[in-house]
Amino acid sequence: MIRLLSVLVIGLLLEAIGVVLLSRGLREIGEMERVSATEILRLVRAGATNRHLVAGIAFEAAFFGCLLHLMSRGDVSFVWPLTSLGFVLTTLAARLYLKEEVSALRWFGVCLIVLGAGVITYTEKLKSARAAATAEVPAIRTNHP
Repeated sequence: MIRLLSVLVIGLLLEAIGVVLLSRGLREIGEMERVSATEILRLVRAGATNRHLVAGIAFEAAFFGCLLHLMSRGDVSFVWPLTSLGFVLTTLAARLYLKEEVSALRWFGVCLIVLGAGVITYTEKLKSARAAATAEVPAIRTNHP
């Protein structure tokens, strides 16, 4: 389980960095002014040459690789909810790197996410403890004449 959690933490860091870079890159290339082939081509060119956007895509792809590894090794009901911890890291990164204002109510929501992830981790420990206890109990044999 330690290995899974290590890959999860690395993946979540990659995701947080990727999301922040994507946000910065998208702000740099600007919004679509009108819907036209010329405008779409301009945005595609600007996006393909924007270092923040390209790096953000690379970080998100690396996160996806970590996620695939996690889902192939652990229970989806354990792994997937824990990815919500990425919201915590992303909020922190947005606050520190992008200088976004984060209200107290939003931080409260982040705390609820951490609490939920803690509950999920606890249930995984209970599952492991039950499995160990079941393995230790010898089977009762009855001799029937």
